[in-house]
Amino acid sequence: MQKMWMQGNGNFGYRRRYFRSEIKINTIYFVFLSLIRTFAHRNYSNIHTMMKKKGIKNLVCCSLLMAVVGTAAYAGKAQSNVITKMADGTYVVNTTTLASDVKGYRSTTPLKIYIKNNKVEKVEALKNQETPKYFVRVKNAILNKWNGKKVAKAMKQKVDGVTGATMSSDAVKENVKRGLDYYQKNK
Repeated sequence: MQKMWMQGNGNFGYRRRYFRSEIKINTIYFVFLSLIRTFAHRNYSNIHTMMKKKGIKNLVCCSLLMAVVGTAAYAGKAQSNVITKMADGTYVVNTTTLASDVKGYRSTTPLKIYIKNNKVEKVEALKNQETPKYFVRVKNAILNKWNGKKVAKAMKQKVDGVTGATMSSDAVKENVKRGLDYYQKNK
């Protein structure tokens, strides 16, 4: 809604009238910025205090806050599941989140790399969207190339790709490289 008012030069102008909904939107914006700062400093306990101070009762704003909290919690949890240690001392490196930007022909090609006593036991392909006919060729030809090798030697090893499945082969090799590198840094 607009209200007419007189300008200093004698002309009439219009001044916007602010409603409560616009004030709530501004509050949401500033709370969201405060949340980003809070997460940047890893001080999660301030969220509840901040919500009380701002007096947020708007369902949309609360939903937004919960989405931000949930996303941050999921991102932290996802990175912690990259490497796990089994009861027999075998480390399992999962490249699903580690190499989420590495694409084959159609999509990502996540792997599980099993390492025991600093040797690669096996490399296992996880569910992916690659063309099954060609990815079977990649599995048969490439995945066993690292078996039995020390991690340092496996990282330096050059593996040839599969003809007709070059992009999938390159993605698998990059996943293994990143997985072994992550193991070296975080074992």
